[in-house]
Amino acid sequence: MKLIRLMIPFLIGFFLYSLIEIAARGYTHWTMALTGGVVLMLLCILFRAAPRLPSAVLYLCGAFVITAFELTVGMIVNVHLHWNVWDYSAVPYHFCGQICPLYSCFWFLLCIPARSLAGLLDGQFARMERSSKGNQVYYTTFSENIQEGSGGFSQKTAHF
Repeated sequence: MKLIRLMIPFLIGFFLYSLIEIAARGYTHWTMALTGGVVLMLLCILFRAAPRLPSAVLYLCGAFVITAFELTVGMIVNVHLHWNVWDYSAVPYHFCGQICPLYSCFWFLLCIPARSLAGLLDGQFARMERSSKGNQVYYTTFSENIQEGSGGFSQKTAHF
């Protein structure tokens, strides 16, 4: 179960950040997909480790994590390998063209839905862990609830 708690956020971050990049600039790079996956995985760990911190503090910590990871990846892929995946040189107050305050503010805002997503995932993982102890597997459906008019997820039980 511990591996799935890391892999699911990684895969969701991998795909969601790729979609954000494509929507924002029309393309992405495989290194950004990997970065998005690792970052969401780290954010889920952060949000799980410090749930009682004020939201603004969590989002600030999350923005710091993302910015630090962005700097690390940027120094490797852009500066060292010269792949030129992104360049913030034209943005005021940038550092080596890899990070800047403007994008750190975007990362702060991105932490808001990321925290909600992390909470949803933690809830689902907790239900899976509880159910596995009784040889029951809970699974969640979305379409059945839409048809029922409740507009959300429902939970079904399969007995083995």
